[in-house]
Amino acid sequence: MGKESKKLIANNKKARFDYFILESFETGIELFGTEVKSLRLGQCSIKESWVDIKNGEVFIYGMHINPYEKGNIFNKDPLRVRKLLLHKGEIRRLIGTIKEKGLTLVPLEVYLKGRLVKVEIGLAQGKKKYDKRATIAKNDARREVEREFKGSVRY
Repeated sequence: MGKESKKLIANNKKARFDYFILESFETGIELFGTEVKSLRLGQCSIKESWVDIKNGEVFIYGMHINPYEKGNIFNKDPLRVRKLLLHKGEIRRLIGTIKEKGLTLVPLEVYLKGRLVKVEIGLAQGKKKYDKRATIAKNDARREVEREFKGSVRY
C-alpha cells in the first residue's frame, strides 16, 4: 500500500505559544456522519478547546465543527463534547503523568489521515511570561535574518 496522506484541517498555533509540548499523541475521535462531511470541507476550529480525562475516558471540549449545510435534522451541536479514542494503557499513563507533574493536555492539530479523522494532542507544561517573551524575540530575529537574506539575493 502507498503512503497515507495527511491533510491538515485545523491547527492550534496558540497552544504551541502558551505551552511547552513535551510529548504528542495521535488519537481518533468519535464523530457522526455530518460532522465528518463538515470536517472534510475544513470547517473546524480548536483554538479555544481543551482535553480532559473523566472516568478513564478522554474527551475534547470546545472543539467547534460547523454544521453541515445539507445535513438538516442529522446535524449535531457544534460545540458538543467529543470522545477521543486512545488505548487503555496510554490513558493510564497520561493520568499518572498529569497527576504527578501538574501537566495538561491540549489539542494541537486536527487532520485527515487516509479516510480517518485524527486529533493530535500534546502533553503540555505552561510557559511563564518571560518564556513567551523569549519565543517572540527568537521569532523576530529569525524573521529579520530571512528578510535580510531575501533582500541580498539578486537574480
